[in-house]
Amino acid sequence: MKYHIYPCSSQKDAPYLILSSGLGGHASFWSPQLESLSAHFNVVTYDQEGCHQDSALLPAHYHMCDMANQVLHLLEHLQIHEFHMIGHALGGIIGMELAKQLQSSSITMLSLTLINAWDELDTHTQKCFDARIALLASAGAEAYVRAQALFLYPPAWISQNHSHIKNTEDIQLQNFPPKTNVFARLKALMDFQLQAEHVQALQDTAIHIVANQDDFLVPVHKSHDLFTQLDHAQINILPSGAHASTVTKSQQLNQTFIQFFHSIKVLS
Repeated sequence: MKYHIYPCSSQKDAPYLILSSGLGGHASFWSPQLESLSAHFNVVTYDQEGCHQDSALLPAHYHMCDMANQVLHLLEHLQIHEFHMIGHALGGIIGMELAKQLQSSSITMLSLTLINAWDELDTHTQKCFDARIALLASAGAEAYVRAQALFLYPPAWISQNHSHIKNTEDIQLQNFPPKTNVFARLKALMDFQLQAEHVQALQDTAIHIVANQDDFLVPVHKSHDLFTQLDHAQINILPSGAHASTVTKSQQLNQTFIQFFHSIKVLS
């Protein structure tokens, strides 16, 4: 299991914060957040299983509970008894699934931040995923990776950062996982539906829902749908940044996280 702990720069007994990335699955996704968040937390990032070129093939019936189990095993391995969690899209859904599993554990999730996540798959997002699946199946990994920026970033940001995007894509292609793993992870994600058991498991957890008004991949109304079901949550709708606002609006998003943690009195 590949993980990294970034010790808090201000206090030794700081709370733990788990960061769970989206479909790409790599811990490096959170690089723009590390300095800001590690000023207040012991930050833990991890690579999701099956996301590297040399990864073992995932089981045929891979499920969101398998992804949540990976985090549970990491918490047990690190002997973390209580923690906060921030998840981006798929990572947030892992958090909701994990909350259900923690009900039979002594480990406590204190808060869960959901960035551009959903209660169930929107038909628009389904069409986006179908297009990406078809690209990978028919045209291969390069077409799949080169197209992903269209789903993640605002058009103007792509125009201004095309060289950086290409370099990032080149690195991803060098370490692209087996196709079957990508398909298995996508299917598990698309099959997820928020159930009463998830809502019950999260009733004592502070919830922070963050969305971007211009997210092309996940329509902003899906965050409102989540808020309807998790009605004790705080919700923040940011006007821009698109799906990967952790990258495109990192400073604004980091401040949004810190404000939430102040509001629930994690930070003084």
